[in-house]
Amino acid sequence: MAPDVTAAGGQCSDVMASVDDGRGAPEFVIADVSRDDAWVSIDLPDAPTLDDWR
Repeated sequence: MAPDVTAAGGQCSDVMASVDDGRGAPEFVIADVSRDDAWVSIDLPDAPTLDDWR
């Protein structure tokens, strides 16, 4: 993950993460809810843990 990332165009953003039952298998989703179509997902077993983020 890139450090010191700024929002596109210098705008504020509202980013959230959740676990979703997507395509029948759980997915970890990160989304900027202040923008349309600004999200990324990964299968939950492949998602990094909190310790991985430290």
